[in-house]
Amino acid sequence: MSAGTAGGLRSEPKIRAALTRYRVMAWLTGIGLVVLVCVGLPQKYLGAFGGGERVVEVVGVAHGWLYVILLITTFDLGNRVRWSWNRMVLTALAGTIPFLSFYAERKNTHAVQAQLGVRAA
Repeated sequence: MSAGTAGGLRSEPKIRAALTRYRVMAWLTGIGLVVLVCVGLPQKYLGAFGGGERVVEVVGVAHGWLYVILLITTFDLGNRVRWSWNRMVLTALAGTIPFLSFYAERKNTHAVQAQLGVRAA
């Protein structure tokens, strides 16, 4: 059996590329959500420092689009490494709760690297 199909996994380089795309999107989505919730919303609703409406408008729209891309990259990675639908859904939902996407990214990265036989750094 070749290295690319070991353990029933598809091509290793494609999995690594999918993992990188997922990791980037998890971080971008997470940062956008943290900025939205921890900066934009307090500014908008507490009146602190003004300009909250603009932050919420810009970051909210950006986070929405990034989240859609996160859904696509989660499905792509999950399909390549044969995650269950439950894991894919929970991973996708992590992009809707502040800071949780960072945790999910770390756990999923370690799981995929373990499947590939890579020692986590």
